[in-house]
Amino acid sequence: MPIANLNGIQLSYEVSGDGPLVVLVMGTGSPGSVWRSYQVPALVKAGFRVATMDNRGIAPTDGGLGGMRFEDLVGDTAALIQHLGGPAHVVGTSMGARVVQELALARPELVRKAVMMATVGRPHPLAQLLNRGEQAMITEKVTLPTEYAASIKAMLNLSPHTLADPDQAQQWLDIFEYSAGTKPSPGVLAQLAMDRSQNRLAEYARIRVPSLVVGFADDRMAPPMFGREVAEAIPGARYVEIEKCGHYGYLERPDEVNRVLVDFLTATE
Repeated sequence: MPIANLNGIQLSYEVSGDGPLVVLVMGTGSPGSVWRSYQVPALVKAGFRVATMDNRGIAPTDGGLGGMRFEDLVGDTAALIQHLGGPAHVVGTSMGARVVQELALARPELVRKAVMMATVGRPHPLAQLLNRGEQAMITEKVTLPTEYAASIKAMLNLSPHTLADPDQAQQWLDIFEYSAGTKPSPGVLAQLAMDRSQNRLAEYARIRVPSLVVGFADDRMAPPMFGREVAEAIPGARYVEIEKCGHYGYLERPDEVNRVLVDFLTATE
């Protein structure tokens, strides 16, 4: 993967395909390669040039060890778009969706269309407490049994419809149990520690780029009502809700998610 000196850090990214540029922004703690299982092939097939990146703090991208702000991630994404000859369509999920929202607000000239999946625009006490708990486990070096950690991750991030199928459930649990043995990096801790305490909905009323918000019906981490609020705040934004998937909806129901993405990005205004 290429590494470029952008926005004061060494940023790792990868580009596939030819056509209009789409930049994909991943959520907390995950590398950009997660997009490459489903979304990158679908978007390349639809005629796009697709860039994924490892967010600040996710190796081999560096930065963030002295603290991290959403403004830093917005600056990184903006710098990559400029490096690749933007403007670009920009798609994000979870934390990445928050980055896309703030990018559309701060640097609209770089964003052709914005897609935010599993997003929120204001804090919620449960999400804040869970976030602090995750930080505490890392800083206090608490290691959960991998079986328990995998089970909790599945219940938090997957739909009951996915977990109702024993074979599907076991495949996911195997993945989560394997990854549970990996110690979170300081960069992941920095991402978790970013300030999420502000209600940004009023600010999003100033977004003018064509926007799509995608909610996942069974999402426990970012319940659909929060995504609907974001769509209602952005003038002219569309809202689409996909059934039978949770916070990892883009992996649980990739065909439906990809169809929605391609339809929105290829539609003429």
